[in-house]
Amino acid sequence: MISTVEAPNSGYRFMPGVSQYSCGIAALPGFSIERVRFAEPVPLKAGFARIADMLKQAGRPLTAFGACELRSPAPFTEEGFKAFNEIYIKTLIEWGIMKDGVNPVARSNVCPEIAPPAEPSFHAFSFTVPATDAAPSFVVAGSGESVEGKANYRDHTVRLGDTSPEGMLEKAKYVLGEMERRMSAFGGSWRDTTGVQVYTVHDIHPFLASELGRRGAARHGVTWHFNRPPVVGLDYEMDCRCVHSERVI
Repeated sequence: MISTVEAPNSGYRFMPGVSQYSCGIAALPGFSIERVRFAEPVPLKAGFARIADMLKQAGRPLTAFGACELRSPAPFTEEGFKAFNEIYIKTLIEWGIMKDGVNPVARSNVCPEIAPPAEPSFHAFSFTVPATDAAPSFVVAGSGESVEGKANYRDHTVRLGDTSPEGMLEKAKYVLGEMERRMSAFGGSWRDTTGVQVYTVHDIHPFLASELGRRGAARHGVTWHFNRPPVVGLDYEMDCRCVHSERVI
């Protein structure tokens, strides 16, 4: 099993990723993960404020914040993505979540093709709560068809610029494999998922049965968001979760 790290005062452990986000989180014994989705996207600054209020009302520390799903106006250039991440992580540092360049918070950040927000915004977030004898819960961060943590995405992207059925199939296979790798860090698999999300503006039907179906990723259905991944040049992204308590506000 891939090693994970316990995040101090959080109620979860995480699979290390890059400075912008971890690869995923899982609740520690005695805790459970809850997910909250906003009915409409909430701009980043206001979203952090609302999340802080909700954590306070729930009697949870800011460090219980474990994952988020963002929506951005359009895919970033690689430099633009780096600049955005520097803004985003400032709050995590202020909240005492991110220390010494290690970020435990899992994240997905995608770009709606239709009716995008005017600025980067929160779509949903997840946090831990105390729970006796809770079933295991985890959230796996989004991943596109490129190796993360390299000097750039472009030179490490599967079938760069190829959105043919064959190209999309290869991209999907890579991302599905990465989802499986991340879930394995928490002893999880597709059988455990309560939600699987796909982000692309390209047709997934050619491999919906042969890949997502065959692997078990679609056993409870798949939520297909007509969104693009956050960086120019990426065409397919996924995330998944095992969360037993979710609500919309």
